[in-house]
Amino acid sequence: MTEPMMWLLLFLAAALAVLVAALTRTRFTTRKIAMIGIMAALSLVAYEFFRIPDILGSGSSFHLGNTFTALTAMLLDGVSGGLAGAIGLSLADIMAGDPGYAVTTFLLKFIIGLVCGFFAHRIFRLETRDRKTDRKGYLIAVICSAFSGLLVNVFTDPFLGYFRNRYIFGQQADLASAMAKVTSGVTLVNSLLSTVCAVVIYLALRPALERAHLLEDPEMPRRKS
Repeated sequence: MTEPMMWLLLFLAAALAVLVAALTRTRFTTRKIAMIGIMAALSLVAYEFFRIPDILGSGSSFHLGNTFTALTAMLLDGVSGGLAGAIGLSLADIMAGDPGYAVTTFLLKFIIGLVCGFFAHRIFRLETRDRKTDRKGYLIAVICSAFSGLLVNVFTDPFLGYFRNRYIFGQQADLASAMAKVTSGVTLVNSLLSTVCAVVIYLALRPALERAHLLEDPEMPRRKS
């Protein structure tokens, strides 16, 4: 596939993310956009400077970039988390001169954000849980929320990688090699490390952001009593 076609696919992936945001009626306030930008930058930094490349020749690497995808999804919402990770880590691929990788990276990170956000805000409802009286239950909910999207990534990463290698790069690839990547455990260990980091940062950061009123929506109109 030619490089212009790879850029077109990346544009279509971004357009799909915008469509999902519209369908889910996600509100983007100035404050939220700023937080997405900060988290995207942190994703990029975590990937570039806290990464061990090509573990055991598997093509995968240990990195902490996914940490901020899950963290943003838990603090804000799934679409925002997905965009933070997708923008930051796709930019890392683009900077490395790999627009083809950026296509699947964008989709993978957006999926992580959506799943983490769904579990955090629809299943466990972290924003309304009483973390003082039910500390154990709250901690379990945070861990499960963070790990949910990262666990899904264990399976989506190899299969989207198969699609990329075969249809974007035109390389010989088969599903057996994709399954081998799942069973190798590299992506799973990476997900576990990112989960631990996301949980620790979330537990420390959320109370501070709440005290500073940075998680409130300043553009949401107040109802009259």
